[in-house]
Amino acid sequence: MSDAPESERRPDPSKPGTLLIGPDRLGRSVSVVDGLVSEDVPEFATRLACPEGEIAPGAVCAHTHLYSGLARYGMPAPAEAPRNFLQILEKVWWRLDRALDAESLAAAAEDYVTRALLAGTTTLIDHHESPDLIEGSLGILAETCQRRGMRAMLCYGATERNFGREEARRGLDECRRISPSRLIRPLVGLHAGFTVSDETIREAGDLARDLGTVLHVHVAEDLADVEDARARGFQGPLERLASLDALIPGSILAHGVHLDAEQVGFAQSRNCWLVHNPRSNEGNRVGYAKTLSASGKVALGTDGWDADMAEEQAALDRLAALHADPGTAGRLAAGRTLVAERFGTRPGDLAPGALGDVVVRERGRVRHVVVDGRLVVTDGDLVQGSAQAIAEAAERLSKDLWSRMAAL
Repeated sequence: MSDAPESERRPDPSKPGTLLIGPDRLGRSVSVVDGLVSEDVPEFATRLACPEGEIAPGAVCAHTHLYSGLARYGMPAPAEAPRNFLQILEKVWWRLDRALDAESLAAAAEDYVTRALLAGTTTLIDHHESPDLIEGSLGILAETCQRRGMRAMLCYGATERNFGREEARRGLDECRRISPSRLIRPLVGLHAGFTVSDETIREAGDLARDLGTVLHVHVAEDLADVEDARARGFQGPLERLASLDALIPGSILAHGVHLDAEQVGFAQSRNCWLVHNPRSNEGNRVGYAKTLSASGKVALGTDGWDADMAEEQAALDRLAALHADPGTAGRLAAGRTLVAERFGTRPGDLAPGALGDVVVRERGRVRHVVVDGRLVVTDGDLVQGSAQAIAEAAERLSKDLWSRMAAL
């Protein structure tokens, strides 16, 4: 027992504990016991005082790509400007993921996770690809998230775009290697329908059922995905997943820009989540996903942009106003319901039984972050490690990554 007064004792950052956060300036307090919000406040609870702050639930980024974490450090533009979405993939992102090695992937994940935590994001739902580093890639991401205290849902996006069916099988096998833990849940990933065969889609659905998890896949991000599905004899990529028995209830369908309202309603009827990524969709010029308002199961993601969900929400508000879309309320909160489904906890923002992932802000800035009852950010800095040192290492390693990209 510490000799310090209760108001001065601080949480042990090495493990989840019994933590009383608050009261904040509004008089609110939250008790976290064994990683979950609790109605009880054990007398031995450690207190995180925040009399000038405001307590809120941690944010969820419902779709992202940790492998893109080094892009902010001067990723060179392609020699010839892409003319459409497929060329953006081919000339930029598919060259980046081919150039990744273990060191650059670890640095990208470390930098991305750090920035997310400092922005008050406590869960990342990641979709990973590194075709020349498949085996062990998810282990790198899981280790980084565990060490930093980030809650995460991880998968490898199986694809056939480089090496055919064998590449897809290896990607699905990598999804199988991730075991659930306090902070990690495995998903089964497909890149997108237009880069995989029917056989791979069926195998992904079977694997998700075997593992007791769900699918995470890009759906109708661009018209190219829709046109490909139609050329294969399906009404669209969503119907293709359903016909091949891979539209597992609870699955996470990123984008949906080119789904119509009826298709969005069909996804909801199958209890699937759609994820809106407004900044990415705007940057890639694929359109605005207005029809997502036909579903009540829509979360908010960044598709590899920084996981500062306040910035993503601001972009959503701006674009919703521009496109006269009144149905976007609640998407940030919906991400927490999605995460509660996969972690088997009670939904609801900081309700008893919900995940003990908490952010304290002062004057709008993130001061403290708690994940699973563990303090991971205090006074605006990492509890363990230096954000500046992590960024400096990431920037150094990025130069080798750009050289490998140029050689492809």
